[in-house]
Amino acid sequence: MGYKNNVQGYRDGLLESRSVIKRQNYALIPHDGLVKNVVPGFENCDLTILASPKLGANFVDYIITLHENGGNTQGFGEDGIETFVYVIEGALKVGDGTQEQILTAGGYAYVPADLKMYLENAQTQDTEIFLYKKRYEPLEGYAAHTLFNNVEHLEATKYEDMEDVLIWDLLPKDLGFDMNFHVLSFKPGASHGYVETHVQEHGAYILSGQGMYNLDNEWMPVEKGDYIFMGAYNPQAAYAVGRNESLSYVYSKDCNRDPKI
Repeated sequence: MGYKNNVQGYRDGLLESRSVIKRQNYALIPHDGLVKNVVPGFENCDLTILASPKLGANFVDYIITLHENGGNTQGFGEDGIETFVYVIEGALKVGDGTQEQILTAGGYAYVPADLKMYLENAQTQDTEIFLYKKRYEPLEGYAAHTLFNNVEHLEATKYEDMEDVLIWDLLPKDLGFDMNFHVLSFKPGASHGYVETHVQEHGAYILSGQGMYNLDNEWMPVEKGDYIFMGAYNPQAAYAVGRNESLSYVYSKDCNRDPKI
């Protein structure tokens, strides 16, 4: 279940890591070596904070394993903070205080900034989730709303008209939302059409496969369970490698707002 580091004591060989941290720019955090954090409100969970303003992100990402009876029943998200959760494996009960659903793998939920998100493991086995929060940027005349869905219910589209690269848009393309989440999937041998450079930040969790990722024109290997932070204007692109499994990841993107000065 998941990729938490449960090894105790010494390992064979030298201490080494694929982690690369370039604050304000980008970071690669592999699954091996994650450290547990204590966050008030979360009970019976193994929780790691992946990205935060200390890294340079304008959001916070978490990877969490909920054990039996694990979750956050006090409510996640402060006033003015929007939240999003994606179920990697297992079953999760999610609510906003007025409605709730049980989500399975590929399921996700968005809760707007005027409500809190409530999380409970919906099975006796462990459930693994990718969790996100960000301060909402209001836009006069528009508002976001609670949403529950599963990627399996969505239709994929070709990414920039490439047959072997598919994208799923998880949230509405509506000005009430100041961010979106996507799943991007590259068949083995597929890649971005060019090295992208843009104002949007990303926090990406790799769901399957292996690849090579370009971060600020440095190519590095990535695989299932890795986390990537990409800051604004960081050059970025990916190749999928391997024979059978697609390189797929779920990632956030800020959008629909004019930068403030």
